[in-house]
Amino acid sequence: MSLTLNLDFQYKTTMEKLWSALTDSNKLAKWTMENDFKPIVGHRFQFRTQPTEYWNGIVEGEVLTVEAPNRLSYSWASGGETHTVTWTLEDLGDGKVNLHLEQSGISNPQALGGAKYGWTNWCGELEKLLVQ
Repeated sequence: MSLTLNLDFQYKTTMEKLWSALTDSNKLAKWTMENDFKPIVGHRFQFRTQPTEYWNGIVEGEVLTVEAPNRLSYSWASGGETHTVTWTLEDLGDGKVNLHLEQSGISNPQALGGAKYGWTNWCGELEKLLVQ
């Protein structure tokens, strides 16, 4: 069985600033993990954080889609699973942008809950970055 996580976040920002936070490696590191991300289709990258006794701290990825400034998609491989993460940006007008996250290919409800918890926390950090 494959599960999909769908989350929406609204930010008071511009499309360009939010796109940059999703695609600039240095900005991305401020709200997620250290990385060598580049918004180029086919680019292979890693997100890296402190390993734990349960996880090596590495997420392997490959950029799948870049449609600036509206859509970004990449693979997310960790713990023996490979998911697809897709970000969709929508200008809501009045200085607000909706950021939709879809993470597909999740194998079980526990992993789905973990992904929801992780992305919700990270997107809170993203909000702090956007108001700087």
